[in-house]
Amino acid sequence: MDARSVIVRPIISEKSYAGIEHNRYTFEVDKGAKKPQIADAVAEVFNVTVIKVNTMHVPGKTRRLRHSVGVTRSWKKAVVTLKEGDKIEFFEGGR
Repeated sequence: MDARSVIVRPIISEKSYAGIEHNRYTFEVDKGAKKPQIADAVAEVFNVTVIKVNTMHVPGKTRRLRHSVGVTRSWKKAVVTLKEGDKIEFFEGGR
């Protein structure tokens, strides 16, 4: 699997920005990606050293529009911990 196809997008939220102080960065990743693949992809794309990867599945939420009921898509989230001193500049610019 290509490194750019493993990482779908960064997660930009207050909670994810709070993790940056502890060298933790949050990404939406491909549902089939495993922890070693995610670590390799982040290291390759952003040129950093990955210490740890935590993953979780985010289930879709039920939404209603008038008389029809639907479900938003489910996705996989990865919280990546980097080596002390490493940064991802993409996140730092938004602060």
